[in-house]
Amino acid sequence: MDTVVLVHGLGRTRRSMGSLGRALERSGFAVVNVGYPSWRHRLPVLAARVATAVEASLAASPPRDGARVHLVGHSLGCLVVRWIAAYRPPPALGRMVLLTPPNQGSWAADFFLPLVGWLLRSLPDLTVAGGVARAIPTPPGLEVGIIAGTRDRTVRLDETRLPGESARVELPYMHSFIMTHRDVQQLVERFLASGRFDG
Repeated sequence: MDTVVLVHGLGRTRRSMGSLGRALERSGFAVVNVGYPSWRHRLPVLAARVATAVEASLAASPPRDGARVHLVGHSLGCLVVRWIAAYRPPPALGRMVLLTPPNQGSWAADFFLPLVGWLLRSLPDLTVAGGVARAIPTPPGLEVGIIAGTRDRTVRLDETRLPGESARVELPYMHSFIMTHRDVQQLVERFLASGRFDG
């Protein structure tokens, strides 16, 4: 049985990924749904905390031999899982799915940084100008699937692109609740199982 690590976005909790987690469990995956204080720290600190939580969970319930560990993130959580894949990958790292990912930063973060940057400590790492998102390397050979929303007003379609992405699908959804749609959940399941969104 493969394991899937779920990481939520800025200002959310692990509950926001709950329906996706239940769908994945019904499909036969073990799920580790991680909560973290997304507004309190910069990205490396947040990602290191999530990595520690994931490592503890995998140590407590080790995957069977041959099982892989997949990563799925939403919004800021996409940068967290990309950081983990680059710097503290779990054993037998599998595939990665990014939901509405600010891979090039987000124009909205640049806009709101002067207004609420003092409150949202991770916001500078989401900006286009900061370049933090673009600087996270993608491990060679990692299969990355991207699901973007054509009605997303937080992360533009061009900001979701990642050099070397394996597959992409764009659906008529907004940013915050894209992971709750059943067709999105089915696409996540399909990519984790096959490395493809189609067929």
